[in-house]
Order: sequence, then structure tokens, then C-alpha cells
Amino acid sequence: MTAKTIKVALAGAGAFGIKHLDGIKNIDGVEVVSLTSRDLEKTREVAAKYGIGHVTTDLADALALPEVDAVILCTPTQMHAEQTMACLKAGKHVQVEIPLADSLQGAEAVVALQQQTGLVAMCGHTRRFNPSHQYVHHKIQKGEFHIQQMDVQTYFFRRTNTNALGQARSWTDHLLWHHAAHTVDLFAYQANSPIVQANAIQGPIHPVLGIAMDMSIQLKAANGAICTLSLSFNNDGPLGTYFRYIGDTATYLARYDDLYTGKDEQIDVSQVDVSMNGIELQDREFFAAIREGREPNASVGRVLACYQVLHQLEQQLNA
Repeated sequence: MTAKTIKVALAGAGAFGIKHLDGIKNIDGVEVVSLTSRDLEKTREVAAKYGIGHVTTDLADALALPEVDAVILCTPTQMHAEQTMACLKAGKHVQVEIPLADSLQGAEAVVALQQQTGLVAMCGHTRRFNPSHQYVHHKIQKGEFHIQQMDVQTYFFRRTNTNALGQARSWTDHLLWHHAAHTVDLFAYQANSPIVQANAIQGPIHPVLGIAMDMSIQLKAANGAICTLSLSFNNDGPLGTYFRYIGDTATYLARYDDLYTGKDEQIDVSQVDVSMNGIELQDREFFAAIREGREPNASVGRVLACYQVLHQLEQQLNA
């Protein structure tokens, strides 16, 4: 007997929504049946390209479709918590892109509702799935590598409000609640130890965007490992996030799905998982958890600690 096809509604046809659509194409037994985005014409174009039958500008329309089993949310940060809860209330499994929420209250509300419904609810903490970070994770699990320090740089050039494709954005991105979330979660996950100390300082607030464009964060795990994270929207240079893992037996440099030694020799991570695409691997975990009726890696419950730390940092910055 073949397993039933999982039918998916995807919300947000921007840069990240398209990354998910490209990843899902490689996953058997999954079909995207509905696409939601605010610009109807653009949404229709994307839907036509990927063969998606149902198009809407209102998530409620997609949630009303009885055939939809699961939803992937690639919408503005400010909508994440509310939309995730709407999916759970509609009886749909849900994966929301990082961050889970833009406040601790929002994150806690989602986790409480997930526990009530028992549905699969997962957050797109992609770094847990990138082959580069998985390779390091396996070394840690085998006891072959212990983190002494992580040194992370998250650099973008975002002096105007644009997305990953350089298109104008309807919302303002955030260094703390979005970009720092990746590293705060990854550090605790890789150190395999909760964060017990966290400090942050930020640069001037941008007069138009109303957010800090530069930030520095220090973290310490219960086992003594430390992490230094530098973030900027002012960086006119190579963009993205660079991770340096300094351990007791090696140094690793991770750049998205690629991994290098401390001496910049590339490490072959092609055999770490079934794909080299972190987003696809994240989606595979979501669908596998639905099929197997289990909690996924990066479930909303498992990433909640990250948002507790972000909340602490925000209070420090606002003090």
C-alpha cells in the first residue's frame, strides 16, 4: 500500500517560498495544492510555474480547503505566531519559517496550542539541517569534537527595506528576532547545553527603518562553551552568515551548506544526508514527522529556549 500524498498549502510566494517549492519538488508523496500571497498576479505566475491549482491572497481560504493536511508559512515575521496558531486551530500541521514569533509571548502561545492539539508544528531553524552543521553535529554526538567557542558573523547590506532577491519588502526585517535566532538556537543545539548567560549591545537606531543596524551578542552555555555573534545590515561586502567552530580537536568553517577546515580546505559533506539543500532537508523532516506521528527536530517546543534568550537580550537592549 502506498502512503497517502501529503497535501500542502504554502503561504508567501517571495524568495523563501520559492526555495521551499524548489525543495518540495524533490520529495516524493508531497503535493503543494494551494499558494497564498498578497499580490494576486505575482502569486498566479508562481502557481502556474509550479503547477499549483489554488491561488488566494487570504490564508483563511487555504485553511478552509479540507484536502490540505499541512501548511508552510513563509510570510512576514510579524505574522508568524498568529498564522501558526490559525493553522493549528484549523487542524493543519504547520511549519513556519524562522522566527517562530517576534516576542516571547507569541512563541509561548504557539507552543501551548501545539501541546493542546498534538499536531506537528515546526519552525524553520535551517542551520540544524544544513549538511555542514549536521557533519559537526555528528562529530559532537560521537564525542569526537566539543565546542570551545563559536564565532559567527551575520552580514547583510540592507540600508533599505529589501528581501533576499533585492525586491522591496512590505515589512521590516530584524537582526535580533530573525537573524540572531539562527545562531542562538544552533549554539545551544551544537553545544548540547542550555544557554546560561547572554549579553547584547547594539549600534544606532536607523532613522527610517526604526531598528538597530549593528549588533553584538555574547553567549555562554552551561558546559562552558562560548559564542560571539556579530550582526550587521550595514555591511557592503560578502553577504550571509559565516560560522567558525573552534573545538578541542579541530576548527571548522561553515558557510551555509558547505564546510571547510580551519585552514580553508573543503570537507566533503555530500554523504551526510540525502540532499545538499538545507531547506529541502528541513521540509523532509517536517513531512517525515507527520507520516511517523512524532515530534520533529526543530519542533516549536524544542526551539522555545532560543526565544527565551532573545527575550532576555531584548530586555537588556531596551533597558
